[in-house]
Amino acid sequence: MTDDTDITLAAIAGAHGITGEVRLKLFAQGLESLNVHKAFNAGGRTLTLKTIRPDKIGAVARFTEITDRTAAENMRGTLLRVPRTSLPPLAEGEYYHADIIGLPVVTITGNAVGTVTAIENFNAGDILEITRPDGKTVMVPFRPPAVPEVGERVVVDEEWLA
Repeated sequence: MTDDTDITLAAIAGAHGITGEVRLKLFAQGLESLNVHKAFNAGGRTLTLKTIRPDKIGAVARFTEITDRTAAENMRGTLLRVPRTSLPPLAEGEYYHADIIGLPVVTITGNAVGTVTAIENFNAGDILEITRPDGKTVMVPFRPPAVPEVGERVVVDEEWLA
């Protein structure tokens, strides 16, 4: 992934109230990861963050450019993106999901398995969704020993593919 790539941190899920606030589905770790950014690329336009607070399923935000419920509803589904260069550096063994999605997956013995198409988290750790060439998917915990290596490709232990 190149440094000039935009990374999606959230999506606008819909309006919240009548004053232009929006509900957000978060793809980042908590509000702090959004709050450090003042502006977001939102489908070709810039949205300037005024406030953000937690909500039951994500967050509620107010942007300078969204002033009423109609404008908020019209933004439903809009992705909020920031340049990769504005993200904090990663520690050893940490990855941005955007760096993993799309990588080829092979077994420890080098047999092709498919491609990482998503990373899910159901509150028990990250899970890789791998799409096989036949279109079927398999989910594997994103931790050793299931995934012993990540680099230009993801290496998966065959035992976790059953």
